[in-house]
Amino acid sequence: MPPPDLISIVITTYNRSDALLAVLRGLAAQDDRGFEVVVADDGSTSAHQQAVQKAARDLGLPLAHVWHPDVGFTASRVRNLGVSAAQGSYILLMDGDCVPEVDFVRRHRQLREAGCFVNGSRVLLSAALTEAVLAGRAQVYGQTAGFWLARWWAKDANKLTGLLRLPGAVFRKQTGFRWRGIRSCNMGVWRADFEAVNGFDESFVGWGHEDADFVLRLHNHGVERKNGFCATEVFHLWHPVSSRSEEPANADRVRQRQQTLQVKADIGYQECRKHGEVLVNRWR
Repeated sequence: MPPPDLISIVITTYNRSDALLAVLRGLAAQDDRGFEVVVADDGSTSAHQQAVQKAARDLGLPLAHVWHPDVGFTASRVRNLGVSAAQGSYILLMDGDCVPEVDFVRRHRQLREAGCFVNGSRVLLSAALTEAVLAGRAQVYGQTAGFWLARWWAKDANKLTGLLRLPGAVFRKQTGFRWRGIRSCNMGVWRADFEAVNGFDESFVGWGHEDADFVLRLHNHGVERKNGFCATEVFHLWHPVSSRSEEPANADRVRQRQQTLQVKADIGYQECRKHGEVLVNRWR
């Protein structure tokens, strides 16, 4: 039986073990340990799966690994599968290249509120600093203000909001749907709200805007956006830009849905639970 206030952190990943290990090390350093980790794997190789298993044991993290066959970029489906394996009543969505600060879970716990989802923020890291992190020559969580000022001056970080901690005041809330700044790589949502909108829509193909569609449907369900800047920043490791060939079509779909009051995904959380080819392993 999971603890009543358990937070489930669902992390998407695909064949990038070094980045995922940096994320898991950041989670192992959290000052709030009331969470579990679900690694939602979009069809990685067996070597990546073994790296996840070793990290869970070495770091002492309660971790479930959800895997399905590689059929291309299917972020919506793998997020839905991750949530299906989660045990908590509150879900934190992350990407496997976003390293959390040591108070990440605690700040999300403080900001969560009934009737809201938390839209987190991120600091973009340079290729050089990313390489140092992945090689174990640098660490980005638990650092001083001086460290980040130097990194910002050297253009290794695009902003300094990770240094600031502002309270969970009313100014964070945002009524109405706003496309800009949606971050499914750092987002907190109540499981009940996730299920009410049928999760992410798996009919979105390829990279782009499945997260905007998810937020739009949350809004149509009556859930307000609460911004988590200067509280929940993650450090986004650099990587080459993914193919965005499907982005225009996905953007058009979201624009069309803005004219409707659609709440539930066409193909979403409930449907994904019926898929047969899913592997779930748990380590504690």
